[in-house]
Amino acid sequence: MKTIATCVEEILVSQPFLEDALTRNILNFSALSEELREPISKMLRKPVKAGAIMMALRRYSPPKEMANKIKLNHILQNLGDITVRSDISDYTFKNSASLVHGHLKMLEVIKEDPYIFYTFTRGVQESNVLITTTLKQQIEESYKNEICTTVQDNLSAITIGLPKENTKIAGLYYQFFKRLAWEGISLYEVLSTTNEFTILVEDTVVDKAFSAIKGLKN
Repeated sequence: MKTIATCVEEILVSQPFLEDALTRNILNFSALSEELREPISKMLRKPVKAGAIMMALRRYSPPKEMANKIKLNHILQNLGDITVRSDISDYTFKNSASLVHGHLKMLEVIKEDPYIFYTFTRGVQESNVLITTTLKQQIEESYKNEICTTVQDNLSAITIGLPKENTKIAGLYYQFFKRLAWEGISLYEVLSTTNEFTILVEDTVVDKAFSAIKGLKN
């Protein structure tokens, strides 16, 4: 049976920004209670009072991961180098049996230059290739027999080095996504390895994105 408390929890869990603001005590409980009165009344199919909702908000106990941020804060303060690479192009190809041959050709092209930015990600229906824009001609030659659905130039890659214990911390990536969303920054692509996290953004917002991520270390 639903109660006001369970309705409040359901709403907060579905809106992480709201939950985060609540745990930081930067919300006006009275105003939020009034705003939640109508949706909670609909959920319970009966009228509820704002005072009862306010009481539920004050008693709300966030999940342990949200309440205990000591480990998470330690990880954020010990992020590794933040590297920015500009002039990146993104190609999307439909998957095929021959697609990997294009990938092998590109590995031969870039093997002598460790500074070339190149990634190949295979999904269920499509694959993405990210490459330094100066090598567009080689990409298009290597994958000339494949179906290319989209091409996007003028991208920048921001790579964040993560401490080795990052895989044991819940909510780490959420912190990156939340900060970028607050700044109104759209992500074009997201990549990760065990100890690195890379986001692709348009060149026009790379400075803003870099500042937002660097701010997490403070």
